[in-house]
Amino acid sequence: MSVPGRVNLMGDHTDYNRGLVLPMAIDRWCEVVATPNGEAVVRARSAQLAGTAEIALDRDLDPRVVEPAWARFVAGTIAALRAHGHPVDTGVDLSISSTVPPGAGLSSSSALSVALTLALGRDTLPDVVDLAQLALDAEVRSTGVPGGLMDQIVVLAGRRDTALVIDFAGERAVSRPVALPPNAAVLVAHCGKSRTLAGSAYADRRAECEAIAAQLGLASLREASMERVRDDPRARHVVTENARVVAMVDACEAGDIARMGELMLDSHASLRDDFEVSTPELDALVAAFVSAGASGARLTGAGFGGCVVAIAAQDQAEAVLAEATNRYRNATGQEGTSFVAQSVDGALIAPSES
Repeated sequence: MSVPGRVNLMGDHTDYNRGLVLPMAIDRWCEVVATPNGEAVVRARSAQLAGTAEIALDRDLDPRVVEPAWARFVAGTIAALRAHGHPVDTGVDLSISSTVPPGAGLSSSSALSVALTLALGRDTLPDVVDLAQLALDAEVRSTGVPGGLMDQIVVLAGRRDTALVIDFAGERAVSRPVALPPNAAVLVAHCGKSRTLAGSAYADRRAECEAIAAQLGLASLREASMERVRDDPRARHVVTENARVVAMVDACEAGDIARMGELMLDSHASLRDDFEVSTPELDALVAAFVSAGASGARLTGAGFGGCVVAIAAQDQAEAVLAEATNRYRNATGQEGTSFVAQSVDGALIAPSES
């Protein structure tokens, strides 16, 4: 079972506020192959990470005490499947491999959780939203971080050559594909400093948003108006970011790369100044992309490190990427993975051999 990573073009820290997001599935993959072993144990090995995990199926286990640490995702997935009525009682050997960069804000953890959920529960799985929620539960059990649902949905249901606008306002998320301009390229570059949501201020930001909504008498900040949140930077980011997602969809559909870039820069400024999840490295990398000729750039994912996403003309993409990474390296001494991202089908769209 192969599951892509994702990059978010617009809409960060909005999914858990019942807002709007615009991510796309990208051509970096987490693959999990499950082979029955005839034992009452799930045995897991990773091609990239050290250690082997053996998880007995005849007893319950707190996923957060499993070693090696990466295997907590396996234990968390087993626990989540069982809690939602999907029995895991047949032993398998799991072979795990991933090209989604870890700690980059490109959904390496969510891709793994979704791949494990599909591999361990594939004969009894529900629809996309329920499956996404199940995989999210697995990830929360594994890490203790109360994430949103954007990543799981897009890596399952994303479509080639499109982004996916997802609306979390109702009881169940709804989505539709948005065609990307054929003359636009999506560039991704790592700032050289990995981020982890566990131990970061991610949970604090979520709690702040929930508290503000409660103070306003609202179910979520999706219902807030600019007039009511103008003087609160956290809530102001959520309200303006939702508006930027709507504008970004319009710009994509109009093929307006310049406008897409402007919106990215506005979003980054809001994430930096109002939501305070950027870092000096991310700010410098955004500036490097703009100086190199990108129409715009922003941090992608939750922030606190990881990657920047930029938009540029297709025929200038490689040159802009090379110049931006060179400028950033010269300014900071840092360098990480960088690539021109391709939009791909999600796991439930793309064919799988495993």
